[in-house]
Amino acid sequence: MPNQRSLRFLSSALLASAVLSGLLAARSSLAAQKPYHIVDRWKVGGEDGWDCMLADAAAHRLYLSHGTRVEVLDTQSGKTVGSIAGLHRAHDIALDDAGKFGYISDGGGNSVVVFDRATLATVATIPAGNDPDIILFEPATQTVWSFNGHGKDVTVIDAATRKVEATISLPGKPEFAAVDGQGTIFDNIEDKNEIVRLDARTRKLTGEWPLKGCESPSGLAFDVTGKRLFSACDGKKLAVTDAKTGKSLATVAIGEGPDGAAWDASHGLAFSPNGGSGTLTVIDAAAPGYPAIETLATQRGARTMSYDAAADRIYLVTAEFGPRPAPTADNPRPRPAVIPGSFVVLVVGR
Repeated sequence: MPNQRSLRFLSSALLASAVLSGLLAARSSLAAQKPYHIVDRWKVGGEDGWDCMLADAAAHRLYLSHGTRVEVLDTQSGKTVGSIAGLHRAHDIALDDAGKFGYISDGGGNSVVVFDRATLATVATIPAGNDPDIILFEPATQTVWSFNGHGKDVTVIDAATRKVEATISLPGKPEFAAVDGQGTIFDNIEDKNEIVRLDARTRKLTGEWPLKGCESPSGLAFDVTGKRLFSACDGKKLAVTDAKTGKSLATVAIGEGPDGAAWDASHGLAFSPNGGSGTLTVIDAAAPGYPAIETLATQRGARTMSYDAAADRIYLVTAEFGPRPAPTADNPRPRPAVIPGSFVVLVVGR
């Protein structure tokens, strides 16, 4: 039977453990809530529009689509180190897991362009579907997936042979996609307000889940460990979905006009870049109710993003705009022209 001295020692140890746990939790919470701010602006120039961007943390590079080219920046200096040119309309970039090749969805050319990451030289052009948009590399099967916007399907390419292996029909227009690294792919279907799940090994659609309270989902972030999907939607909403069951977990308020999303596994944060309102919403996904812990003023048009986990940096891209043209029957919602020389990368950090 323990004596009084041993009981006092045990109580003190338990108290110390509880205090330490509390301090660690508080430290984690404070780290998650430490505010972000714009730490730099990298002028890129040019006058074309843009779409997606991708940070390569290991190589300290940032790839960003810019009209008929993909610009490549050094993330340590902010300087342009080169570009992949000769495209029709660049949309998105994916990178293999060997550090050798990259892949660009060329929407205007209905193709996937393969480039050497060391030299930035184009090494292959592979026919894809109608209007390749979002593209990703699936590591378990070593395949490249081109989600074709107008075609409402996905082209599956063997990375080794650079041959098309399959074309999978989708229930609507695909937007951003995400992989779990084990052979499962998720994709937002913009015109159906839903997420689909795909099996990379069988090349089959295995799930189709409606997104409640979400209109036109675009950006998609994936908490692989927690099995949660974050879909940025019109109407200033972000939908949180259980990646195992498709069940809706929450609908969170964000800003206007998002076209991207990202996940920070270290701090349990989800991000939504809101181009219409010129803000970045930071969501604490570890807290009950998924509260927005910060709404950072960025710049109008900063609607897509990439998160560099190694540097804990967020990259946004935008430009300044001229007046919006008058609508026409052929183009009822015309975009304003980019002011030449104003294309810029916003670097956000703590």
